Amino acid sequence: MDALDVARWQFGVTTVYHFLFVPLTIGLSVLVAILQTMWHRTGNERYLKLTKFYGKLFLINFAMGVVTGIVQEFQFGMNWSDYSRFVGDIFGAPLAIEALVAFFLESTFIGLWIFGWDRLPKRLHLAAIWAAAIGTNLSAYFILAANSFMQNPVGFRINPDSGRAELTDFVAVLTNKVALVTFPHTLAGAFLVAGSLMVTVGLWHVMRNRDSADTGAYRFATKLGSWVVLISSALVVLTGDIQGKIMTEVQPMKMAAAEGLYTTESPASFSVLTVGSLDGSRELFAIKIPYLLSFLGTGDPNGTVQGINDLQAQYASQYGPGNYAPIIPVTYWSFRFMIGFGLAAAAIALLVLWSQRKGRTPTSKWLLRAGLVMPALPLLANSFGWIFTEMGRQPWIVFGEMLTRDGVSRSVSLTEVLTSFTAFTLIYAVLAVVEFKLLVRYARAGVPDVTPQSDDDDTDDAERPLAFAY
Repeated sequence: MDALDVARWQFGVTTVYHFLFVPLTIGLSVLVAILQTMWHRTGNERYLKLTKFYGKLFLINFAMGVVTGIVQEFQFGMNWSDYSRFVGDIFGAPLAIEALVAFFLESTFIGLWIFGWDRLPKRLHLAAIWAAAIGTNLSAYFILAANSFMQNPVGFRINPDSGRAELTDFVAVLTNKVALVTFPHTLAGAFLVAGSLMVTVGLWHVMRNRDSADTGAYRFATKLGSWVVLISSALVVLTGDIQGKIMTEVQPMKMAAAEGLYTTESPASFSVLTVGSLDGSRELFAIKIPYLLSFLGTGDPNGTVQGINDLQAQYASQYGPGNYAPIIPVTYWSFRFMIGFGLAAAAIALLVLWSQRKGRTPTSKWLLRAGLVMPALPLLANSFGWIFTEMGRQPWIVFGEMLTRDGVSRSVSLTEVLTSFTAFTLIYAVLAVVEFKLLVRYARAGVPDVTPQSDDDDTDDAERPLAFAY
């Protein structure tokens, strides 16, 4: 084990941990805005209760996401300084816009939304949560644009004197074909997570508090969340199909590794299960669906999909001696776990809707248990999706331009990286416990009482201190 191995583990752990909060923040911000819009248009207190209820869960998650995201910035300078030097000119623009425009937009208007209840006019207060939701989604786009440069470098040139990548076309970076399809795919995955949380919390209250005056609100939330899960699942499949075709075009090795495809095939079959040799050079046993991989990768059932061994020979000739295949078991199984966990969440959502048809109240304990684990399923699907995306690109940190081993900081020792890795992991473990307990505590508490309270004193409203509305 050397500093490179530990630095890769540290970035992987912190990135996956941070991304547990990102999709829920993205999806829940929009769903809370929709609930508040429904209250604004109808005046029905049920929607106001749900807005404040799920809004509280959104704020807890948002705060934790901000805290864990800051660590990502430190790692670029600490463990990956050579990589930062290489791509700094490219990454600087989208990440600066993300911080100065998108993040300030969402953080400013979230503050107005938190403290603006009963102070801002209803329309302005509603606009605040929509502005925050838009900022959250814009933030995702700029970060994905930066990441997409690592998958498909565009809009740059290599300075022969400094050896750095220099930005030549910012529009090309923002309109990278990988970014354009990854963004809607990521958003669909985010709504899958947010909808699942809405289903879980609503279903728990529907089944445990059947005689509650707020049962109608929970039933509505459960149905809304279920439909969000089903629709977003369909969008994940649709955008994932497009993404697969672009991936085959710009990163054919990733597609070959995802399918355990060792030799070029035309037509190519989709692998349901493949067992390869220990050295990862050939297939020993496979269960396949004919023509499906060709269609997924090229749009043509008879299309050609390049294999790992042929691509390895091509890359060795193009880039020099070396192993240009990722870790096949990781890419192969992470791809399938991503799909499997996502489909499992959709199946539970369908069962929840069926259990409430024609006003029925679900009673199955198995459904309740399935509902309780439901939010973990799309979270796992999102996590394995990112593991597949980043591990499938290896050994490149910037595809075709910079190897991962060349991006690590040369002056940071193994001991220093181990120390920071251990410290971050322990801190994240504590934060995970705090996050989980807060979400469970406030989810169990249920919707708040929104009955206007009388004010016995004559203090002018403008003189009252700002107060947290929750």
